[in-house]
Amino acid sequence: MKNMFRYIVTLLIACASFGSVAVAQEADTVANYDDQIMLISETDEANNAVVEEAPVAAETADDTLSVSGSLEDFFGSMGITKIFTEWAAGNWRYLVMIAIGCLLLYLAIVKQFEPLLLLPIAMGMILTNLPDAGMFHSEFFAGGHVHWKEMAEGAGLLDYLYLGVKLGIYPCLIFVGVGAMTDFGPLLANPKSLLLGAAAQIGIFVTFLCANAMGFSPEQAASIGIIGGADGPTAIYLTSKLAPELLGPIAVAAYSYMALVPVIQPPIMRALTTKKEREIEMKQLRTPSKTEKIIFPIMVIIVVSLLLPSAASLIGCLMLGNLMKECGVVDRLSKTVQNELMNIVTIFLGITVGATATADAFLNWQTIMILSVGIVAFAMGSAGGVLLAKFMNLFTKEKINPLIGSAGVSAVPMAARVSQNVGQEANPSNFLLMHAMGPNVAGVIGSAVAAGILLSFLG
Repeated sequence: MKNMFRYIVTLLIACASFGSVAVAQEADTVANYDDQIMLISETDEANNAVVEEAPVAAETADDTLSVSGSLEDFFGSMGITKIFTEWAAGNWRYLVMIAIGCLLLYLAIVKQFEPLLLLPIAMGMILTNLPDAGMFHSEFFAGGHVHWKEMAEGAGLLDYLYLGVKLGIYPCLIFVGVGAMTDFGPLLANPKSLLLGAAAQIGIFVTFLCANAMGFSPEQAASIGIIGGADGPTAIYLTSKLAPELLGPIAVAAYSYMALVPVIQPPIMRALTTKKEREIEMKQLRTPSKTEKIIFPIMVIIVVSLLLPSAASLIGCLMLGNLMKECGVVDRLSKTVQNELMNIVTIFLGITVGATATADAFLNWQTIMILSVGIVAFAMGSAGGVLLAKFMNLFTKEKINPLIGSAGVSAVPMAARVSQNVGQEANPSNFLLMHAMGPNVAGVIGSAVAAGILLSFLG
């Protein structure tokens, strides 16, 4: 019994000893496991920290690369960079055209050569020759028609404004204003002056033949010849229809020569007349009635449009403006077309015409030839009116001062003033201004009719 009891006690002590060792070992195992978990978590945290730091470093590197790339793209997109990096490819011409635009600005602002149109033309010339500005795309109007699909994809501001020139809108609106500011009274008082205005258009047709003989196409020759009419809107209208690729040089030539009327005409007038002829005094003109002034534009629209439909747009707008002025019942409309409408359209017309003077279209021998032939056309137009007046004096009792014939070019009223000034040099008591206004306003009609004739044959 004692031995049994001792055995049980020994067994319990052994079990207790074994349990304590097992617990200790288990505690050690748990501790080791916890240490391993803590080590693993610390490792994961370290790895996560490295992983988190890696994108930051990558982002910093990307930022550095994107900044340098952006700066490189910025400098590469600069117009001045394109000019000098592609200098050998002909991009130096951009600088030449910008310089020409600045010269025209100088003439318009300082010398006041036709500033109302020469200034916006010069600014349009500068804008269209700024590399990569995307203001005007001549390829959208290649082939004589508008490429609407290409325009819808990336047209610039001047492309949209140029539609008014391409579609013949601006010149006709200008003619409405010109008509509203024109007094056809001197022409009605002396209908013979209509012949002098017609004679001055001879320069248009002679120059057309000369330009065609020089190698220009008939359409281009007609556009060059119309410079002789000294009528800017008519020149732009006809050129936009027949030879739009020459619009820039022809517009610059037309308005430049109009501004130079006081320089170009007097030597021609003195060379073709004697002092005695320049001293001829003309009787004072009668005053036409209001009824005559109202009927005249209506009759001109009907007669000219029936005989020459291609001139109906210009003549119709010209006479519409004049009828607004003379009828006296739409004074508000008359003042609007003389001022607000005329000014707005002049801005759009000038800047878009200047935009066509791209480096490719302007800097060539063709432009020099146009400027040279244009001044010949203008001189011949001035001479044509003078010579016809001299011829008419052979058959009339009341002599005509041949100086008023030079006013047949439609540079209103500048050409008439030149006739007055040259006449007073020979005879200080001579007053030719109102007499010269007859051929002068007749020249406006004559140049529009001449444009219609050329358009009907070549359009």
